[in-house]
Amino acid sequence: MTASIINIHPLGFPWKTQDPFLFCAHHRDLYPAGDQYLGIPEVQKAGRTIGHDFVIKDGFRMYHGSHVPGFPYHPHRGFETITINKEGIVDHSDSLGGAGRFGAGDVQWMTAGKGILHSEMFPMLKNDQENTLEIFQIWLNLPKVSKMVPPHFKMLWSEEVPVIHHKDQNGFATEVDLIAGTLNGHHSLKPTPDSWAANPENEVLVATIKMEAGATYILPKAQGSEVKRNLYFYRGTQLEIAGKPVSEHHSIEVLALHDLKIQNTGREAFLLILQGRPIHEPVVQHGPFVMNTEMEIREAFTDYQQTQFGGWPWPQQEQVHERNKGRFALHSGGRLETKEGKS
Repeated sequence: MTASIINIHPLGFPWKTQDPFLFCAHHRDLYPAGDQYLGIPEVQKAGRTIGHDFVIKDGFRMYHGSHVPGFPYHPHRGFETITINKEGIVDHSDSLGGAGRFGAGDVQWMTAGKGILHSEMFPMLKNDQENTLEIFQIWLNLPKVSKMVPPHFKMLWSEEVPVIHHKDQNGFATEVDLIAGTLNGHHSLKPTPDSWAANPENEVLVATIKMEAGATYILPKAQGSEVKRNLYFYRGTQLEIAGKPVSEHHSIEVLALHDLKIQNTGREAFLLILQGRPIHEPVVQHGPFVMNTEMEIREAFTDYQQTQFGGWPWPQQEQVHERNKGRFALHSGGRLETKEGKS
């Protein structure tokens, strides 16, 4: 194996990550046309374990949704979620009264901190054609000092996310969506203020890459000796990474202190990059709670049982917004953001 590559593994579900990341889930579902309630028509739910359906059948999964696919309200504490939307619609609601709808190219960055309830539903807005969904949800750990900060979320709207356009010496194109970090002199939007990614010294890099067939791209090296870097080749046919052939549906752990040559020797290719300096703290996880000790996990369960992290202010566990609602974000303090199109 070449000097820059440490390991190559087949992708599972979810994808394995390294500190400071906890895991990454890639969702791609070819949902059918929706019904009047923005959900899956009854005839197309036949044969499914409704409420716990993670099996791809007829091209899609219901997850924990009973009518609208998605994840009805559930708690989180002690980490962050970064939800990257590539195609389709996500409806967010939370226990602080926050809400939102975001579409292709948008990113939601949510700091769970001391605790929040939220739902993530995938409404079928189109009733006359398929409703394809593709998202990544990345769990980024919080250091002990930030695990109990007040919860909140931030939107990185597609119109503002930096996109790096690169052409190699043969004129073949590579496109990089820079979600977090610095790359080739380009800087991402700021993450949430309590995030491990907020300190540039931690060299957190989150980016998606689209490579034209035949394209070559050099991923520049990181600066810190501790930085971990993983690539996830989730769609395409064949790449050469540091001279090593890699087929699609594989993760590639590489040395971050080397420039990395990526050549697309197959059809159009798509990758996700996760990089960062490890937090180097104990990780104790029980479902949606990620803390440093077993005692803190027990405290999280007790707090949730007693407070429900603020309770659920919405009429439905599977809360979705009106069909004609555009892209928006309503924050707990009442601040409202709205965007045109893409919904």
